[in-house]
Amino acid sequence: MFSHIMVGSDDIERSKRFYDAVLGTLGAGEPARNQTNSGHTRLFYRHDGSTFGITEPINGEEASYANGGTIGFKCNSPEQVKTFHDVAVANGGTSVEDPPGLREGSMGPMHLAYVRDPDGHKLCAIYRGK
Repeated sequence: MFSHIMVGSDDIERSKRFYDAVLGTLGAGEPARNQTNSGHTRLFYRHDGSTFGITEPINGEEASYANGGTIGFKCNSPEQVKTFHDVAVANGGTSVEDPPGLREGSMGPMHLAYVRDPDGHKLCAIYRGK
């Protein structure tokens, strides 16, 4: 359904350090770096058929996050959910909502962890089981 997800950052190198560490827990490698015609930098992480991008806002305004928006990253185990969370916090992210762990809900049991990246974007690490 999606081709990619892109978020804005006012400090692309800080974001690179954060996402190198966090997305590395999922197996993503070094991002492709792209310079737009306007001189703005973008980073593209590609992994498992998905693309996650970070860009300096091309309109010249400050980056902002979506209130109520969440970007979910699929994990392969409950342990990977916890590692994603812990690495995010160790690299400048902020833990939000309940601590990482099992949640029961209408969609069945899931292991979840929520963090905000250094620019305030809300991320979810999720494992739904097999």
